[in-house]
Amino acid sequence: MKSLVVKRSIIIGGHKTSVSLEHAFWQAFKDIAALRNMTLSDLLMSIDAERNGKLSSAIRLFVLEFYRNQIQATAARPASAA
Repeated sequence: MKSLVVKRSIIIGGHKTSVSLEHAFWQAFKDIAALRNMTLSDLLMSIDAERNGKLSSAIRLFVLEFYRNQIQATAARPASAA
């Protein structure tokens, strides 16, 4: 599976910048924003405010953490009786 990194121009808090992300991460990021009823810009601002490194890396880590939490929540649920 080939995933090309694509550079995207974005605006955070009125400032233009860019991020380079693989399509799968960008799509997952958009999906998470939709699930949270947030705009991409609002979600980006929240990530930007807490990041310690590059924004692209912070987005990847955010997406990873979101899905890790999903897995943990699913694993913690009791199995349904068959």
